[in-house]
Amino acid sequence: MSGSVAARIGVSGVVRDWDGLERTGVNSAYVRALLAAGAVPLILSPLVGDDLAGRALEGLDGLLLSGGEDVDPALYGDRAATELWTPSRGRDRFELSVFREARRRGLPVLGVCRGIQLINVALGGTLYQDLPSQRPGAIQHLAPGGRASRTHQVRLEPGSRVALALGGGELVVNSIHHQAIRELAPGLRASGWAEDGLIEAVEGSSDAPWLLAVQWHPEELCSEDAAPDHGLFRALAKAALVNSQIAEGAIGGRGSGKQHPIAQSVEGAPHGGKSLAGGAKERIQTIV
Repeated sequence: MSGSVAARIGVSGVVRDWDGLERTGVNSAYVRALLAAGAVPLILSPLVGDDLAGRALEGLDGLLLSGGEDVDPALYGDRAATELWTPSRGRDRFELSVFREARRRGLPVLGVCRGIQLINVALGGTLYQDLPSQRPGAIQHLAPGGRASRTHQVRLEPGSRVALALGGGELVVNSIHHQAIRELAPGLRASGWAEDGLIEAVEGSSDAPWLLAVQWHPEELCSEDAAPDHGLFRALAKAALVNSQIAEGAIGGRGSGKQHPIAQSVEGAPHGGKSLAGGAKERIQTIV
């Protein structure tokens, strides 16, 4: 794909202390997977802050919400379990704002691992904070071995967005998580399940902006050219490119900040009787 038609995809990043220095970025596997799909990845650091989320998305055609820390349970009205890994509240706030703004603009969104959890919380769902203690089962979802080790099977709904992207109805995936979707958010539908019934893939409705999220880490499986997981990143890149062309025709060019004709804001999503924009923001303020 030539650079003139390559979709520009924002990838949410992390802040880490490495070698005694604070650094911000993403795992290179995300960058390589998007480049292989013909897209241009651009890193969105949480240091930008939620107030500048809209500016961070200017000129972008799509969004990838990456993996990482546990989502703060206060955002879905729960108390922290003993087994909770330390959340990054700054990252939570930034990504919730970025996701809300991406939906307002009608940008296609792909969520990976933490990404599927963040999307579910943003739209009004809840999470298992720790699968081994809250939903024990035969499958080890925080599986031993390397990040690219395929450890359990996922069943995909025939004809779903995720099945079409991956080219089949079943897939063996890697598994590097201890949190997962508990109550599915309104506006999402499950389209992939592990053998123990845990939700592994969700997507939005056909009349809303393109949305797909998976619980595994497909970017870590894309080192093989023939890996079906490439299909997820190609689907995002294609949707982003189509969306940018629609947006240019409908609202006079990219980066205008105006709402896409079919965009649906997450601000009205029910969440414990409050919208995310109001309820979650109020809950964050009580714990900062």
